[in-house]
This record gives sequence, C-alpha cells and structure tokens, in this order.
Amino acid sequence: MENRHDKTTLLIMAAGMGSRFGSLKQLALLGPHKKTLLHYSIYDATHAGFNKVVFIIRKSFEQEFREAVGKYAESLAETHYCFQEADRLPGGMPPVEREKPWGTAHAIWCAKELVNEPFIAINADDFYGRDAFAKMHKFVANNDDERCFSLAGYRLEATLSENGTVSRGVCATDKEGYLQSVTEMLKIGREGDIIRDADTGTTLRADETVSMNFWGFTPVLFPAIERQFADFYKANSGNPKAEIYIPKVVDNMIHAGEAKVKVLHTDAKWFGVTYKEDTELVNNALARFDAEGLYTDMGK
Repeated sequence: MENRHDKTTLLIMAAGMGSRFGSLKQLALLGPHKKTLLHYSIYDATHAGFNKVVFIIRKSFEQEFREAVGKYAESLAETHYCFQEADRLPGGMPPVEREKPWGTAHAIWCAKELVNEPFIAINADDFYGRDAFAKMHKFVANNDDERCFSLAGYRLEATLSENGTVSRGVCATDKEGYLQSVTEMLKIGREGDIIRDADTGTTLRADETVSMNFWGFTPVLFPAIERQFADFYKANSGNPKAEIYIPKVVDNMIHAGEAKVKVLHTDAKWFGVTYKEDTELVNNALARFDAEGLYTDMGK
C-alpha cells in the first residue's frame, strides 16, 4: 500500500533516568550485539517505514547519548534532538523549583517545533516488537483524520515481569475498536496461575488489552497539551512531584470530543528492564531473536 504521508516520525522519550534500575538505563548494553533497547526500537521503526527520529533527552547527558545511540539513528534516518528541562514550560509558565521535569505530556510538548507530521511516541527503555511498529506505521502513514490517534494494544500476559509487579494501563474499547478508557493498575503480577493487581485485588485475564505507552499522534496533540498544562500548572505548581501524563491528556481529549483513539492489537512480546534482575531475561530473549535470524545486521 502506498503511504498517504511521505514523512512519519519516531519520537522517543529518553529524558528519564530510570531510578529503579539504578543508572541511565537507556544506555544499558544488552543482547549478543551489545546494543541498547533503543537500538532495537530504532531498527524496527525505520524498517517499518518511519523516516525521521526525534529524541527527547536532557542536556546533561547529550554528548553521551549522541555517541551511544544518536549516531546509529543518524545512519538510518533524519535525526533531531530536543531537551526536556523543568524550566521550559507550555504557555510560557514561570518555572518552579523541582528536581524532575513535568512528565510524559510535557516531554512530548518539548518536541513540538520539530514535528509537523504524523508521529509515534514511545519510551526509551522498552522493547515493543516489530509487529507493533509495522501496524502503527501502516495506520499513521495512511490516516487522514488528524483527530484520530492510535495506540498499540498488547496482551497483558506478554508484558509481565518475572521479578516483581508492574504498572499497566488496562484498556476498554468499543465494538469498533476505539479506546473508551484506560484504567491504571500499579501492582500487577502473578499469584500462581492468577494475574492480579495487588493494590485493588482485581483479577485480570491473560488476554486483557494493555497500553505500554506506545501512541500514534498527529500534531493537533501539541496545542491540546498546552491548554491542559495551563490548568494542571495552576493546580500543581506547588507540588514538586506532580507530573502530567500523556494518557490523561488523551483521555481528556476523548471525553471533550477532540480526539478518538484506534487500538491496534499486536501479538508482539513486550519486555523491558524494569528491575535489574530483568537484564538476564532480556539478554536471553535477544539471543533467541538472533538465533532465529532476526536483527543479525544490528551492528551495521
């Protein structure tokens, strides 16, 4: 199928420092090729058809990041960098004293001057799988409704960690596959043969559709973030830990009739290094891909 949009962008949120993992986990070298999970996402996205990459990083580790990951992206696609800093706020709001930036919605907003085309937004420290990138590219490259976003929907069972509980957004859709709600559950894990959220006691099915923060957007998102940030700032400027998350922004847009979100189901296996103990499992998974003949040209 010929794409309706010539340019599509992979937007990567890489400003977080990964406190649970204990280091700049975006740069942890994994698998037989000693690459970061970001290398795999860039590889899968560019092979799916995305031809522009925008990194959202912090100025404090720009050079390290460019050397470790940026040069690889530059060899495959048009590449840009922008910076998420606590003193650069939507609407020209005055900065307040805080250690962290303002969350994922703020991160995406920081890229608004670099992105004028359909784009996907992903986390830097997750492995999403080539099937998810292929489906998301097909959708965003051919979507002519600027108010229609997309979301990669994973099977819950394919996103669990063997080393602890995880936080997931459990999705509800209508009969046409459009997102109705995302319920955040913060402590999902296995209890024998049962999958349960420890916080609420809710039992979940293995095939529940969950969000892994893999979104497809159009540029109409940026002014929506700016509008919502103004209200968020007024209510939370005194809270140094408050963050504005992209699922909340999208949820508000859905309920205001400003957007709809098509959930694209994928059978891809998600994995990430949520806990340090996950490193071995990720290394083993990447080695299996290599044995199957996948990613064998990662070093190029």
